[in-house]
Amino acid sequence: MNKLTKIGLSMAVSASLLAGCAGGQQAEDKTAASGGASKAKAKVTVWHNWTGQDAKAIAMRKILDDFQAQHPEVTLEVEGLPTDGLKTRLRTVAAADEMPDLFVMWPDAMTKEFVKGGLLQPIDEFLNSKPEWKNNFIPNALDGYTVDGKTYSVPMNLAPSSFIYYNQAIFDKYGVKVPKTWDEFKTAIDTFNKNNVTPIALGNKANWVAQSTIFSTIADRVTGTDWFLKAATQNGAKFTDPEFVKSLSMLQDLGNAKAFQEGFNSIDENQMMQLYFQGKAAMFMDGGWALANLVKNAPKEVLDTTHITVLPAIDGGKGSAQMTAGVVGTGMGVSKKLTGANKDAAMQLLYALSGPDGQKATLESSTLVSYKIDLDKTKAHPLFVELNELMKNTKISPVYDSKLSSAAVDVINNGLQELLMGGNPEAIAKKIQDAQAGAIGK
Repeated sequence: MNKLTKIGLSMAVSASLLAGCAGGQQAEDKTAASGGASKAKAKVTVWHNWTGQDAKAIAMRKILDDFQAQHPEVTLEVEGLPTDGLKTRLRTVAAADEMPDLFVMWPDAMTKEFVKGGLLQPIDEFLNSKPEWKNNFIPNALDGYTVDGKTYSVPMNLAPSSFIYYNQAIFDKYGVKVPKTWDEFKTAIDTFNKNNVTPIALGNKANWVAQSTIFSTIADRVTGTDWFLKAATQNGAKFTDPEFVKSLSMLQDLGNAKAFQEGFNSIDENQMMQLYFQGKAAMFMDGGWALANLVKNAPKEVLDTTHITVLPAIDGGKGSAQMTAGVVGTGMGVSKKLTGANKDAAMQLLYALSGPDGQKATLESSTLVSYKIDLDKTKAHPLFVELNELMKNTKISPVYDSKLSSAAVDVINNGLQELLMGGNPEAIAKKIQDAQAGAIGK
């Protein structure tokens, strides 16, 4: 469904064409005397992943539409792709040095790879020209987009990637309490299974889902963040270490306990959400971004009884219990080839999407932001207020695909699918270790 939507606007017919020659010349003289000048025409290709009917996607597409209406001198060529499709497409065109002008990209690993490939241009000059914008991001928000002291984007949201969304009515019906420990979590899974309720809906067809929304947090609970950062840089830790193998085994144990419905590797996130919306699943695990979908599309009887918590603590683990995996959020990359009027237009659109107004629109779409802006609790949905309050006491650890090389990300995503189908944890750990070590030359 990679449908290219080209939005072209025609310039209004000049009044001088309707007037006589003398009148037209007078109009030109008057414009010149007042210092006016027509804006240079520009064209900008834009790739994004705001393809759904969730509140965030709708809000972002509206910004694109509004920008086009307000800038008739600019032609936007806009293409929307699902998240996994966008990531794949970007890496394909990156290999051919054919990047779009402006595109959604991810911090840390993807940004660094694109900078290393000479595909991006920094935005420091533009960012520094608007200090009230630059200085209003939360601490360290720009770190994932900064390479060798240069900033290549800013986050448009905040993306904690691993929460448990649960239906309190189903919990109450079967006398299950919200789990605070791993044993309580396993007990809840067992109780739901005994009552023919899917414990956790999972849609892992786009195989990043299990890695991002479940495994990254399980692994952090077991190994701790410091271990992962050492393993990612191959400096004092390896993915064949016992603690990482234990993390894999714990995810596999969930699969063996039938925590997820059958066929989870063959359905996508939308189908996963439908299982929850239909009351067939007591829980699903997803990022903070899922709330925009819930608020917009969940049946009222489900939405009204939905609450949010974090994955329970793991006994003996080295990680904090009040952590979720995640990143600061996606940003807009600017192609290094962009110059002149096209570059100016792209920068203005970047500001529309990620400047103060864009951040406000994102927050009002029930999506967290990496920007200092107050939430109006009187207007926000109660579930988003709940998420916002939860985040005040929850820290973010790096989601695995933000720190690993693209080669290692492919291996771990495929490996987790294999693991949940009965694969050997030690063998999968070795594949991940070999991929990461090979990618960074160690």
